[in-house]
Amino acid sequence: MSSGRLGDMTWEEAARLQEGGWLAVLPLGATEAHGPHLPLRTDGVIAEAMSRAGGEILSARGFDVLILPTLDYAPAPFADAFAGTISVSPSTVTQMIIDIGKSVGGQGAVGLVLASAHFDPAQVGALRELASGEVPSGCAPIIFPDVTRRAHAERLTDEFRSGACHAGQYETSILMAEAPDQVREEHRAVLPPNPASLTTAIRDGKRTFEEAGGPEAYFGFPADASEGEGLETVRELGAILAEVVVEALGMEASA
Repeated sequence: MSSGRLGDMTWEEAARLQEGGWLAVLPLGATEAHGPHLPLRTDGVIAEAMSRAGGEILSARGFDVLILPTLDYAPAPFADAFAGTISVSPSTVTQMIIDIGKSVGGQGAVGLVLASAHFDPAQVGALRELASGEVPSGCAPIIFPDVTRRAHAERLTDEFRSGACHAGQYETSILMAEAPDQVREEHRAVLPPNPASLTTAIRDGKRTFEEAGGPEAYFGFPADASEGEGLETVRELGAILAEVVVEALGMEASA
């Protein structure tokens, strides 16, 4: 079957791919500070890579997959103090996703898959509620491969599991694989480790990167990042997405 980017198609090309049941994959990023070495839309780049890798697997298993244009706005209150960060309310994201779900549902989509690489608690909470709640009338079923769940997180890197991974080795490695020209190498290579765990800070009630121990908006070990790790992580993210989709739909597509 096929996989492609909806935004790159004409309406006639999209119509041909939508003749049967198809899957819509929505990459969810953010516009927020990612240290002095990564771009503000880092999460969008990662979400797009996850969507592409998962879409390729699903296509090989018989699904028609269309990757929607990335939604690069999200709740980002932890990064509010940093220039360039744009934070929106969880309700804004929820309503946008529901509206997108209704639109693609009306065009025959059998599911709207949320490929999120933004882990602010407000964002994750909103997406979990969407995926576990009753689907509004006319909306395609919402599927959320939540990589923060233990079963999925255990398949990712040590740094990711530690919670010290915002703009650290995990995210920087993916950017080095996916968009190396966007990594400010002169900064990345000399950044000192910051092992402070965002996960622990959130549990302790911290509400900003500064309170959590990230005065430069990064956590983890960016100087240890590598393209090879990034490539492997993208493959694993794609596998997680594909597995969650097949499980949620309770079926394989027709070959």
